[in-house]
Amino acid sequence: MILVCGEALYDVFPRGEAGAALKMEAYRGGSPYNVAIGLARLGSETGFFGGFSDGPLGAALRASLDAEGVDTTLSPDKSALTTLSLVQLDASGSPHYAFYGEGMADRLLTPADLPTLPDSVKALHFGSFSLVVEPCGSTLLAFAKAQSGQRLIAYDPNVRPTVEPDMALWRSKLGEWLQIADMVKVSQEDLSLLYPGRDPLEIARNWLHHRPALVVVTRSEEGAVALTAGGKIAVPSPAIEMVDAVGAGDAFQAGLLRGLELAGRLSRAGLKTLTPEALTSALRLAVAVGAKTCTRAGADLPRAAELAL
Repeated sequence: MILVCGEALYDVFPRGEAGAALKMEAYRGGSPYNVAIGLARLGSETGFFGGFSDGPLGAALRASLDAEGVDTTLSPDKSALTTLSLVQLDASGSPHYAFYGEGMADRLLTPADLPTLPDSVKALHFGSFSLVVEPCGSTLLAFAKAQSGQRLIAYDPNVRPTVEPDMALWRSKLGEWLQIADMVKVSQEDLSLLYPGRDPLEIARNWLHHRPALVVVTRSEEGAVALTAGGKIAVPSPAIEMVDAVGAGDAFQAGLLRGLELAGRLSRAGLKTLTPEALTSALRLAVAVGAKTCTRAGADLPRAAELAL
């Protein structure tokens, strides 16, 4: 099993006005939530660990994961509300977020909530703003530290300045995760926010001097670049008709993890012995999953049967 850790929330899209009313549509989301859904749809045995509201919105998030075959039994209910993310799309379909999440259920994980993992859990994925807000940030960091060396740890910073605008804090947290994570996926946009004016690939390459054995940089329509001790592999993105890019990075991560799993490389030892062929195959799956997600509204990640590979 791959256990995905972090937030689940609702992405709310303004859909114009109707008289005195502002119409909106809400989609289930959150970066880790999307990764979990994506993995399950691609055929991975998947679990989710995060805080859910004990109200109707939290129950609906949990039920949707259950319906997709994602195991939520390790996730606690919290007597708090569910985070909402207001999404505005720019002319290119790229999303911009405003979060309503202070004190919400997904942020309230404490050490008392940390589960004992079954032997079936082979890898854990951590990501997004859950790692920089408290108390869940410290809780998830402690969880990852306890599991590092026993199970593969995957990490995606997924920088959200509207949740935490202090880039120094993001960089500090990143430094801690680089001592724990076996693999890192990061977007070129995130690297530009964290280290403006610097070469993104140079930064990512330097991370290999820490714990990660694999660092992957996503570059939107230009595809992705993977870096290991053995060198660099680049894979282009296919031409698509863009609807929006909501969830594209999460879809890519789900595809990458699934591709490594299919290649039998979902372990630290597996990453250390990755062949160029196996890594290229995993990257192609990741790019295809991300691109397919961009062809439809919201974070609607594809199933394996939908991909032409």
